[in-house]
Amino acid sequence: MQDGLRELAARPVGSIPGIGRAFAASLSEAGLGDVGALWFHFPLRYEDRTAVTSIAALKPKTQAQFEGVVEEARVMFRRRRTLLVGLFDGSGRITLRFFHFTQAQAEQFKVGARVLCFGEPKPGLYNLEVVHPRYKILGAEEALALAQELTPVYPQPAGIGTQRIQKAVQAALALLPADADLEMLPAEWLSRRQWPSLASALRVLHRPASRADAEAIVAGKHPARERLAFEELLAHHLSLRLRRERLRQDKAPVLRGGAARRTQLEQALPFALTAAQRRVLDEIDRDLARRTPMLRLVQGDVGSGKTVVAALAALRVVDSGLQCAIMAPTELLAEQHRRNFARWFDPLGIDIVWLASKLRVAEKREALARIQAGAPIVIGTHALLQEGVQYRGLGLSIVDEQHRFGVHQRLLLREKGAIGDLRPHQLVLTATPIPRTLAMTQFADLDVSVIDELPPGRKPIVTVTVSQQRRDEVVARIGQQCAAGRQAYWVCTLIEESDEVEAEAAEATAADLSAALPGLRIGLAHGRMKSNERATVMANFAAGELDLLVATTVIEVGVDVPNASLMVIDNAERLGLAQLHQLRGRVGRGSQESSCVLLYKAPLSEMARERLAALRETTDGFRIAERDLALRGPGEVLGTRQTGMASFKVADLARDAELLAAVRDLATRLLSEQPALASALVERWVGGAARFAQA
Repeated sequence: MQDGLRELAARPVGSIPGIGRAFAASLSEAGLGDVGALWFHFPLRYEDRTAVTSIAALKPKTQAQFEGVVEEARVMFRRRRTLLVGLFDGSGRITLRFFHFTQAQAEQFKVGARVLCFGEPKPGLYNLEVVHPRYKILGAEEALALAQELTPVYPQPAGIGTQRIQKAVQAALALLPADADLEMLPAEWLSRRQWPSLASALRVLHRPASRADAEAIVAGKHPARERLAFEELLAHHLSLRLRRERLRQDKAPVLRGGAARRTQLEQALPFALTAAQRRVLDEIDRDLARRTPMLRLVQGDVGSGKTVVAALAALRVVDSGLQCAIMAPTELLAEQHRRNFARWFDPLGIDIVWLASKLRVAEKREALARIQAGAPIVIGTHALLQEGVQYRGLGLSIVDEQHRFGVHQRLLLREKGAIGDLRPHQLVLTATPIPRTLAMTQFADLDVSVIDELPPGRKPIVTVTVSQQRRDEVVARIGQQCAAGRQAYWVCTLIEESDEVEAEAAEATAADLSAALPGLRIGLAHGRMKSNERATVMANFAAGELDLLVATTVIEVGVDVPNASLMVIDNAERLGLAQLHQLRGRVGRGSQESSCVLLYKAPLSEMARERLAALRETTDGFRIAERDLALRGPGEVLGTRQTGMASFKVADLARDAELLAAVRDLATRLLSEQPALASALVERWVGGAARFAQA
């Protein structure tokens, strides 16, 4: 990019004509403080305000612009204060409905006034109605001033109105010279795919020439959008690769011990390791024997045996005279790790320290002292990151369910465990299968291992969908299963993200099931309970002291209960595929046949129908993850929109998957031949997030 253009892109937004000091401050606070940031602030969609549609021709759920004369305007006081405005244009009538309005607004709608509106009509009681349309009161003789091109609708930062952000972006775009050379991609890559220049692509996305162009952009089929998506994916991939290169420059302890006691542990296991487990363990062993820090992600479906692989890796560390820290996202899961490790390591005489926020002061003081003295295995939650935790010599950090932590936390554990200039090796585990496309972009700083084989003897979980109308049959089946000595889960789900509402639903369900199944021992677990109370209920269930556990989705990451053979997910249509699959994985941990009942309320939406069908068709978590990515997007697949998770402006990982191989190839070339250009691309698209590259 030319120096002059670089300077132009870096100019503060306050230098743009028409942007005052206060507005510039608001834009800066929203991360749009320079001209270039506005160039790369892309529309979410486009509105057609180039024509006026007659009221009779309006279609429900289709945005349109229309004009009419006020026939009636009145304020109603029923459930809530509402302003209703009736418009007529000679062809038909429509109602405008406002729930939030001032008295001054209400007085604008005088009978006979002309109103130009834009909105999405929906069927009303008597005719179509539009809730909170955008509108303009027209003068009696005022001519209609229609837009000459499609109107872009941008992501709206807090406190900045739609029209103001539109004007700011268009003003910034007007400063871009017609012959601007913003190009960072090699010319042959552009010509090979017949992509436009960056400057041309920017103009197309901000000001599409036609409705057809806008529709193609939104559908992801326009060359300008594809070209920008490629560059954005490239920049994010480069940022992770640069971070990886930086981390790989560090030194790590060389760990080669553990052969004798590893053999001892393997012989004591009640099962043989699968070929997939051995392959992944070999990959970890090679990493631990190197002078550079291991940065490896191990992903495997629920029940694939990641924990024992982690334990065998930890054993090598311990036998090399160093410490291993295992961090889990919840106390429940951390306690399960503690029990598993204790079962395997106690016979070997290996000390384990437990650290959690719920420990009493004296217990915590003792745990911290043991860690500082060199306790070989440390297991806990976020408490492992606390300021008072001092490791004597941390050789390996294991982070379970990585997607529930941010990048910051993983890097903090790395820094905390440094031994002089040596950094600990890192092993990251996840039971959420990650689609290949997502792994290539979100985890490019990690080597990836996959445990793609279940332990022998595991039977596939039979999954069925059942309508709420047959709820009594499902309840009866629970009674039969528990009478046969098995255990069952009943999971309550709600749309509202409220622990209180979910807790009430779970309590009501538990009461109903207790009345219907009086002979069963029923436990209850939900987010409103204290963590120790919930942990006690889960422990009682795991010990076989409860027949049925009624719970919310808090059990998604829970303890293993081999005797549990039936999972009922109530209102299953409300959850995404990844979460449904994770919940289903709570059963099928033993050798007996297990079932999952997806209890749904009809009628199902098309997406809900697709989700439930996918669950019935396969138990392969990786196939499910690919489907979930296509249906819902990367943030939802990973279960949380955490810090450190890439948020794309243009790219769509499902839609742009075919670009990723080329992204990886060009990234390798740029890092080798043009590292300065690689850094400039990262700065353009990732900006401040690129700080992770220096972590």
